[in-house]
Amino acid sequence: MTFEIIMALQIITKEDLDEFREKLLNDLKELMTKPADTPVKYLKSYQVKNMLKISSATLLTLREKGIICYTKIGGTFYYKQEDIVKMLESKQKSTVRDH
Repeated sequence: MTFEIIMALQIITKEDLDEFREKLLNDLKELMTKPADTPVKYLKSYQVKNMLKISSATLLTLREKGIICYTKIGGTFYYKQEDIVKMLESKQKSTVRDH
């Protein structure tokens, strides 16, 4: 049994490398001049409970059911402020619909 290995040969020219270099430099310039995104602000559990007006048990349930995202560092839970604001907004919308 004979096996043939066919290799595709691709030639890269100096012009190809120059074009790549120019594109790379332009991309880097764009990244460096682009304004930095606003930093993510995190809240601790007590802050989230106060904002949502919920108990520790309710916050635990929200975490366990995956309704609220969190990060745990050491023994402390942190929540993205934008996620909590979205929850508040959706809670207000549902309250308005219920009345």
